[in-house]
Amino acid sequence: MKHLTLLSLALTLIAICDAKSSYQSVLQHSRIRGRQHGPNVCAMQMIQGTNKKYLTNCKQWYHRKICGKPTVISYECCPGYEKLPGEKGCPAALPLVNIYNTLGVVGATTTKMYSERAQLREEIEGPGSFTFFAPSNEAWAALPTEILDALVSNVNIELLNALHYHMVNRRLTSEELKHGSSFPSMYQDFNVHIHHYPNGIVTVNCARLVKTDQHATNGIVHVVDRVITAITNDVHSFIDTDENLDTLRTAVAAAGLTSMLESDGHYTVFAPTNEAFEKIPPEMLNRILGDPVALKDLLNYHILKNMHCSESIVSGTPMETLQGTVLEVGCDGSEMTLNGKAIIEKRDQLGTNGVVHFINELLIPDSAKTLLELAQGSVVTTATKMFVDAGLKAHLIGSEPLTLLAPQNEAFKDGVRMTDQLKRLLRNHILKEQLSSKSLYHGQELETLGGMKLRVFVYRNSLCIENSCIAAHDKTGRFASMFTVDKVLTPPMGTIMDVLKADDRFSLLVGAIQTAGMTELMNQAGPHTVFAPTNDAFSALPKADLNRLMGNPQELASVLKYHMGKEILVSGGVGSHTRLKPLHGDKLELNMKNQTVYVNKVPVVEADLMATNGVVHAVGAIIKPLRKVDDFGYNVVFIFVFISDDLFQKIRNSHSSRTMTRMQ
Repeated sequence: MKHLTLLSLALTLIAICDAKSSYQSVLQHSRIRGRQHGPNVCAMQMIQGTNKKYLTNCKQWYHRKICGKPTVISYECCPGYEKLPGEKGCPAALPLVNIYNTLGVVGATTTKMYSERAQLREEIEGPGSFTFFAPSNEAWAALPTEILDALVSNVNIELLNALHYHMVNRRLTSEELKHGSSFPSMYQDFNVHIHHYPNGIVTVNCARLVKTDQHATNGIVHVVDRVITAITNDVHSFIDTDENLDTLRTAVAAAGLTSMLESDGHYTVFAPTNEAFEKIPPEMLNRILGDPVALKDLLNYHILKNMHCSESIVSGTPMETLQGTVLEVGCDGSEMTLNGKAIIEKRDQLGTNGVVHFINELLIPDSAKTLLELAQGSVVTTATKMFVDAGLKAHLIGSEPLTLLAPQNEAFKDGVRMTDQLKRLLRNHILKEQLSSKSLYHGQELETLGGMKLRVFVYRNSLCIENSCIAAHDKTGRFASMFTVDKVLTPPMGTIMDVLKADDRFSLLVGAIQTAGMTELMNQAGPHTVFAPTNDAFSALPKADLNRLMGNPQELASVLKYHMGKEILVSGGVGSHTRLKPLHGDKLELNMKNQTVYVNKVPVVEADLMATNGVVHAVGAIIKPLRKVDDFGYNVVFIFVFISDDLFQKIRNSHSSRTMTRMQ
């Protein structure tokens, strides 16, 4: 049974993979989900509170949502089939009749009625091979009253022209409706524009095909969800003629993008209205409009490389812009969204080379922003205010190539006051060149505005500059970049010995280092990581043990060297299971728990005291080697017994005899 199930699954997957188009793949998936209800049954998902139905794909089926809204599952006859009384599923193929009668079969009764009124009936009942993109009854009802009245008035030629624009003088199945293709309609050969998306949705002039491949004796019918109109202008024409896009039109001309928007292509343009531009602070807007590079980046950030009608969006999807980064294009119920916001106020203005969606909010990419603008509204607002208070605003809004190391808000303690020392520290959070974190390497030195050299440490799961580790993706602005870091930087202020001498907590350790003859080692280039026992750690030892240790310089040196690693390991480089080789003894076992570093189960009471030749971590106890533990959690003691060859052979023979007896 298990093998039969696996075989069935494999055949199902092969069937889906072999489907010839995205639509056919989705249709096949819907058939599979509906087959328990009989032959030729398709599972459909309808958004609750609407009449919008979709064939189902894997993602929608398991999430039971479309555009973030819950769906109701229904089971209906797949395209081209119908039920029979008393039979399970949809065993019968629909009767093959002419297009006029097929309109009634598929429920497009309004289109059928208007076809007769426009004197189109004789043509679509007669000989030929046509494709009819037939608006559903709901599509006709959704037309504005004045447009519908103009079409169905006594001037039948307007209605006939409109219906002819929905027709192509050849049979086109969904398989032949390729993405980006165009076909001359039967109205003055004006093209209809097809888009066939990876999620299985097919559109004609941005109208979604809701029932496909309804075959007729003289062609084929596809039911669509809106009435389509002839397309004669390119996308730039919308920008050039709509008074709500005056500012955009000026910006497009200034950036030299006019010819591109008039050329062949399949663009999606999110066109910011005049109102959208007015929402931007004048100083920022004027700076961008006056900077050709920033302006071009801004406009290209509003243009997708591919054409996407609103009906093609059923969930949030990252889509690449001409600027090089991505926009999250999604939907929330009936609203189309950008980066999670419902800011689109007019959709699907279709041109010959793309589609325009009007938006009421300007999208500003990082590449058009100053450092100050990159930091605003993010998790580094506290640091941003402090940089300004420290007199560094000119660097944040200027055109210098810099990199800002911006600590997260939680890195600062409440009530931090601005001092001269803090001002100097903040200057050392600004690097003298624009960098990408992807270009950093272990051991690299970076110069700051304060004149310091900061070291780069690369670990398996983190990238750190001194004690501060990068906590988010880079933000790359017009001239400068911002690295969000997890801690306030503590630049090295001397050797390891200098760090220990400057802190009263380590007075006993300093004396022990001197007694053990390790002062020179603590001042050498290193690099070293020192787990420095505080005075409390030494005081916690029994007095007799402490005196014995201090009285034996060789043993003392061994203990202290077990507290020293052969590399620099800051707290941000410690993972769940990190090992560090000490100068003496077995490996040190480190892990991070509740934001505290533990070394051999001893907690670090203060981490990341940076030195020029390493780093110091204060520990509250003397670190001892961990006892070895087997896979079952038991302490293991290895006892080695040396025996002669004769005795080993007797034991082996005795074991073999007992084994043979048991087998008999």
